Amino acid sequence: MLLVPLLAVPALIAWKAPADFPPYVKDKTLYADNDLRGKVFKNLVFGKAVHGKVPTAADLKGKVLLIDFWATWCGPCRAVIPELNEWKKKFAKDLVVVGVSDETTGTVKEFMESTPMEYNVTIDPDKTMSKRVGVKGIPHVLVISKDGIVRYQGFPSQPEDPLTTEKLSQIIQANRKLK
Repeated sequence: MLLVPLLAVPALIAWKAPADFPPYVKDKTLYADNDLRGKVFKNLVFGKAVHGKVPTAADLKGKVLLIDFWATWCGPCRAVIPELNEWKKKFAKDLVVVGVSDETTGTVKEFMESTPMEYNVTIDPDKTMSKRVGVKGIPHVLVISKDGIVRYQGFPSQPEDPLTTEKLSQIIQANRKLK
């Protein structure tokens, strides 16, 4: 008789109300030297805007920030662009999306002539932020809530922990409830 109630306790502890942030999936390869999940990540350096603008603190106030480290030559990076465009539209009032490439302005602009990117796109040839994260594989995405805490990190199509519309929506809903 005691076994059933004891088994139920961990299930209750693991369950999170819909307003909470999704749990971190620990059993996945991050393709980065630094696991920033659950940690504050500020002092963002996006580089120079190629499309849209480099977001300011005022642009980010109260919003979720999605940073996508990417490159024009990267097949998986190109595959996620339509989804980023969709999320930018769907969550326009709650989400700022920034693509960060280390390529040249000319390379990125030429790529964008045939591939619409409807969110902010920047170049950072010095890889300032990429080095702070320790990015080892792209695409590499960070989703940061308004309190500066990384709520998702990783390869967005990774089977163990994909970044889905539902997960992003959950992060946005929880972000709205932060003080």
